[in-house]
Amino acid sequence: MLIAMPGMSDPRFDKALIYICAHSDDGAMGLIVNKPARGVTFLELLNQLNIEVGTVPGDARVMFGGPVEHARGFVLHSTDGVEKEGTLAVHDGFGMTATQDILEDIALGRGPSRAVLALGYAGWGPKQLDQELLENGWLICDASEELMFGEDSEQKWTIAINSLGIDPLMLSSYVGHA
Repeated sequence: MLIAMPGMSDPRFDKALIYICAHSDDGAMGLIVNKPARGVTFLELLNQLNIEVGTVPGDARVMFGGPVEHARGFVLHSTDGVEKEGTLAVHDGFGMTATQDILEDIALGRGPSRAVLALGYAGWGPKQLDQELLENGWLICDASEELMFGEDSEQKWTIAINSLGIDPLMLSSYVGHA
């Protein structure tokens, strides 16, 4: 996961925590997991898509996934009980699905036990993310269920920083190289 450093020049990524779903020579793609989408709930979104609703997990939320393609949705989820052709197994226990059938399964209570829907995504061109890492724009931490699916979005950034043994108050918003 990427943790935005203080002083991130792009306000869309201020205190962002991003789960990287793909990283190759062609670029990188990730989903912001700690910025709730404004004005839409998971249930409202299901209703807008005319998806029959049975039992929706109480922790299913809609996030601002990033500034690219806001109308496109991605479901980041646990991989328990999910055997979809369109699911990308991102890492141990985590998958990403961009097809509507995963939403239908979640709405009927037969989908993954943990899920968040991200509207939009964060994307980087070839070597762009690597350069931002070299320029100290991001810290890296391991993904966890708490960071991915935890309910307290406002605390996820601090929890991620603390997982590295760093006090966020000790981080400078200025970058440089010695």
